[in-house]
Amino acid sequence: MRTLLALAVLVVASPALAGPNCTKEPVRNWLPKDAFKEKIVANSGFKVAVFKVTTGNCYELYGRNKAGKRIEIYYHPVTGAVVKSQAR
Repeated sequence: MRTLLALAVLVVASPALAGPNCTKEPVRNWLPKDAFKEKIVANSGFKVAVFKVTTGNCYELYGRNKAGKRIEIYYHPVTGAVVKSQAR
């Protein structure tokens, strides 16, 4: 019974933990990762701890904003638009 309850909780919680799906465009059409990261830092002043590609084909940034708050931002890798963001 406990196993079934644990499994049910995982199934329900999994979509809530997943990031957005950004694109199905081939990587060759994406903005270059390193250049895009440098542009974000130059324009925003963010201190980037992690900048990676997600399973949903987004660029994801973890770091701190100018006020020192932790941030998590998902960017569309083709357009550069912010898809989802959170500051804590």
